[in-house]
Amino acid sequence: MLTAALIAPSAAAAQEPASKQPAADLAANAKSAILMDADSGTVVYEKNSTLSLPPASITKIMTMLLVMEALDEGRLKLSDKVTASEHAASMGGSQIFLEPGEEMTVEDMLKGVALASGNDASVALAEKLGGSEPQFVAMMNEKAAELGMTNTKFVNCNGLPAEGHMSSARDIAIMSRELLKYENITKYTGLYQDYLRKGSPKPFWLVNTNKLVRFYSGADGLKTGFTSEAKFCLSATARRDNLRLIAVVMGEPNTKTRNAEVSQLFDYAFAQYTNVPIYKKGDSIGTLQVEKGKVAKVPLTARRSYSVLLKKGDAGKGIRHELVLEPNVKAPVEIGQPIGKLVVYRGDDVLVEFPVESPAAVERAGWWALLRRTTGQLFFSGAD
Repeated sequence: MLTAALIAPSAAAAQEPASKQPAADLAANAKSAILMDADSGTVVYEKNSTLSLPPASITKIMTMLLVMEALDEGRLKLSDKVTASEHAASMGGSQIFLEPGEEMTVEDMLKGVALASGNDASVALAEKLGGSEPQFVAMMNEKAAELGMTNTKFVNCNGLPAEGHMSSARDIAIMSRELLKYENITKYTGLYQDYLRKGSPKPFWLVNTNKLVRFYSGADGLKTGFTSEAKFCLSATARRDNLRLIAVVMGEPNTKTRNAEVSQLFDYAFAQYTNVPIYKKGDSIGTLQVEKGKVAKVPLTARRSYSVLLKKGDAGKGIRHELVLEPNVKAPVEIGQPIGKLVVYRGDDVLVEFPVESPAAVERAGWWALLRRTTGQLFFSGAD
C-alpha cells in the first residue's frame, strides 16, 4: 500500500519559507489550528498546532479509522451485526440511544458515529473490533504511535472527558488524512441526514453535527467535538476539483465562530493554491524486484492520487519525480512493509517524499523453484 507522509512546513511544495503565514490570523479565536493539503501533507497554516488539548469527539476519527481499516482488510463487513452491551448503552452525551442487547449493522453504527457522534455507537464498534473498549483503546494508541502522533494519548474511544485524554491539531490532521485514504468514509461523514431503525416503530433521525457539509461547497466531513473542557472543536475536510483540504480548529468559543473560521481557512487555501498531479490513483509507478521470492517481481500502482501543492499561477516548471526502492529486497516480504519512497523534486530541492510500501506479501520460494529459476537464467543468459 502506498501512503503519503506528513511533511514539515519547511518542505512545503508551495515553496514558501517555513515561517511564512497568511497576513491575517485565520483562526483568531481558536486555541490551536492547522490547515493542510490532504494529498501531499503540506501544511499551509498552523497556530499552536502541537499543543496538547482535550479533543472531545474528534477522538472518533481514530475510531472510524480503525473500523475502515478493518473493513478494508476483510476483518469486518458493513453487514456484520453489532450487539450493544450494557456498557455501550450506558454512554451519556451524544448518542443514538442504543438499548442493551440491541443489534445494528456495522454500517448503521458507523452512521451513528459519523453523523450523530454517538458515544454509545462508538463503544459498540470498539467492543466489536477490539473485544473490549480498553483493548480497542490500546489499538488506538498503537495506531497513533505508528502515525507519529506524538502529542496524543487516548483513554477512551469517544472523547468523553477523561484525565490524560489529549491530542493536538497537528495529530488530528494526521489521523484525518489517514482516514481519508479510505474514500468511502465520506459517504457517511458527508451525509447531512439519514435514518436509523428504518421500518421499526422507533425510527431515529440522524442529522450531521457538522453543518459545513450542507452549507460549505465541497465539504464532506469529518468530525465535530464539544465538551465544556475542550470547547468547540472541528476536523473538517473539503474538496474542489483536485484539491482536498483538511482544517482542524480546537478550543473555539462557539459553533458559529468555529464554522466561520474553518470556512475562512478553506477559502484562503482554495483561493491561493492548486494541486499538480504526479500520479493518479491506479497509475503504474514501477516494479519491485524481490530476491528469492515465490514472485520475483511485484507491480507497484498508486493506491491514491499523489500531487504537490503549488501557489496558483505557478506553472510547476522543473518538477520531476523519482522512485527510490530499497536495494536487494529479499523474501519474505510482508504486506505494508516499507520498500522505498517516491521523491518529488523541483530542480535539486525536495518538495515532498511519499513512503512506498509493499502492496502484497511475498513468500520465500522453495529451493526447487529457486534452482529452476537460476538454471533458467543461466540458460537464457548463455543464448545468443
